[in-house]
Amino acid sequence: MRKLIYGMNVSLDGYIAAPGDDIGWSVPSDELFQFWSDQLQATDLTLYGRKLWQTMSSYWPTGDQLPDATPAEIEFARRWRDMSKVVFSSTIDKVDWNTRLATGDAVAEITRLKAEDGGPMDIGGATLAGAAMRAGLIDEYVLATAPVLVGGGTPFFTALDNWVNLDLVETRTLPCGVILTRYETRR
Repeated sequence: MRKLIYGMNVSLDGYIAAPGDDIGWSVPSDELFQFWSDQLQATDLTLYGRKLWQTMSSYWPTGDQLPDATPAEIEFARRWRDMSKVVFSSTIDKVDWNTRLATGDAVAEITRLKAEDGGPMDIGGATLAGAAMRAGLIDEYVLATAPVLVGGGTPFFTALDNWVNLDLVETRTLPCGVILTRYETRR
């Protein structure tokens, strides 16, 4: 069975985007960017909700071709383009860059994908991850907590019907003040 990991940059007050979907506060340092790039390399499949897919696919397919792209950005763009991805949406009808579109029941499809053989899967996007959280499908949470308060917006965690007990498996402080934490779901 595959492991499902939900990880994103998070403000100290728990948001992945400020009001108006503003993510300008979450621009990663070199160290944080490398962390996410390493996470991407260790992932077999990434699951996206529509909004995060549109954000990622508007930049990374050609991110390695920009004149000011750093070596880390070039590496990330190539990894992103080449990796397998699934986008969950009922409002878009076309995806590209080694991606397939899932339009049916997201929880059923994620459950099916988890049951397959293969390496870890990442899930991104608050709505999609929230559905997986409520269904008890997330095995690991990775938070890159930035030292900023945004006051509202899109929360990292969704409202739950039941508690989810977690075990802390890693804490790391980056020079930029971001604290990385990893938690596994206690089963």
